[in-house]
Amino acid sequence: MEAIKKDVFPSQHQNMQPGKESEMNPLPQFISPSYKASGKLEGKVAIITGGDSGIGRAIATLYAMEGADIVIVYLNENEDAKVTEQEVLKLGKRCLKIPLDLKQEENSQKVVDMTLKEFGKIDILINNAAVQYPQNSIVDITKDQMMHTFESNFFSYFYLTKATLPHLKKGSSIINTTSITAFEGHPTLIDYSATKGAILTFTRSMALSLVKQEIRVNAVAPGPIWTPLIVSSFSAEDVKTFGSTAPMGRAGQPCEVAPMYVLLASEDSTYITGQVFHINGGKVVN
Repeated sequence: MEAIKKDVFPSQHQNMQPGKESEMNPLPQFISPSYKASGKLEGKVAIITGGDSGIGRAIATLYAMEGADIVIVYLNENEDAKVTEQEVLKLGKRCLKIPLDLKQEENSQKVVDMTLKEFGKIDILINNAAVQYPQNSIVDITKDQMMHTFESNFFSYFYLTKATLPHLKKGSSIINTTSITAFEGHPTLIDYSATKGAILTFTRSMALSLVKQEIRVNAVAPGPIWTPLIVSSFSAEDVKTFGSTAPMGRAGQPCEVAPMYVLLASEDSTYITGQVFHINGGKVVN
């Protein structure tokens, strides 16, 4: 699929949508046939933002395999969300789809209320949704674009964490998706990289804030992963070579990222909090 290059930021927010996963060629691999579940999340309830496709779908699928019921929150990607729901249901778990704009603070409380009504509890929060709009220079980044990117990528994490926290308990886990760009920057993703840096610091601060409550907060920093966000925001030429500069020489698949989210939500990581885990095909990040 030829990507839509966003040289000019759209003035209407409804035009600023990621691509559909069904239109990608090749399709992302959200589940590995070699993955073997062992009930690590049996009986848990997980909220996953951006759970309709990409890394979010991979997380939802593995979590269901491990025994969790799933809530996926997304903007309006109903076709992709339906595929995720079907995968979760096939695994014998329940899936609640919630299409809401998390840039609006009040919608986070709606997510929490709907989750509690359906499942009665919340054990895991995955803040994963994100947008990006490449620009060649900071002078091309309008105030509207900067605000939209921060509201989508960072404010939504803040709002949903705040709304969810009163219902978490000892042993609960919050996992935030940051990015390799938070550490090494990116010449055409200046505002996006800044949001990912904010998420990094937010993760560390929340981990310290909640450590006495025994609620763990960690982050995953993916490198070049093949998701709808890539084909919807980069040029066709850049998409063709996406991931080639990684030491492994290729982009990663969502199924290669999701197992880390399983680890961080399970009892296998009870002594891990405030940390960031890099899944980037071999890039050394200090």
